[in-house]
Amino acid sequence: MNRIPVEKIEKAKVYFSKTQVFTVAQLCLFLQCSIPSARVKIKQWQSYTSYNQNGRFYTLPQVPCFNKNGIWQYQNTFFSMHGNLRKTVVYLVRKSDTGLSGEQLSLLLCLPYRSFLHHFKNIPGIRREKMQGVFVYFSDDAVQHERQVKNRVIPVDRVVKPLTESETIVILVALIKHQAFTVEKLIALPDVQKNKISTESIKRFLEKHGLQKKTPAGRH
Repeated sequence: MNRIPVEKIEKAKVYFSKTQVFTVAQLCLFLQCSIPSARVKIKQWQSYTSYNQNGRFYTLPQVPCFNKNGIWQYQNTFFSMHGNLRKTVVYLVRKSDTGLSGEQLSLLLCLPYRSFLHHFKNIPGIRREKMQGVFVYFSDDAVQHERQVKNRVIPVDRVVKPLTESETIVILVALIKHQAFTVEKLIALPDVQKNKISTESIKRFLEKHGLQKKTPAGRH
């Protein structure tokens, strides 16, 4: 196997830092090397692998600007600082205060949950339980699991505060922009989380005005 000149390797790193993402084929072409040699370089560079697009895209470690959940998007390709999709799902679920439903994970990962959640029924790190007709993913740590379930289940006798005028506007704008949203999708939206609007307050508002979309039984 021919040794790749150091100068060419450095030029490749500069070039692919500018293009932001690349494939094995593109790296092979640039370095004029075999696929195994290109994969060795990708590993040596500690490149991130996309968790969608069948993992065919890579990015150098200095390129991504990850959000608070460790996710970075380049066009239609997504990368996670936590590793592959499985590791990312486990991380997101375990850091959540209330566990995450399929729709909530879908919003965080920007992927249709039906395209990946069937792989996560029984994996170390998380556990799946059905609550009010919806599958919710919790940490498998006993203490964390108990806390998440407690936070997710709102006592019946809790006083539900009505939405303020500004909160009502936030919800109405979300409903218009994202038609037919469920309560779970609404509470996962950045604007709703930013305003710290409670789940029960949103649910009460939707029920009062006949705007709530019912979740089919058995939905993930």
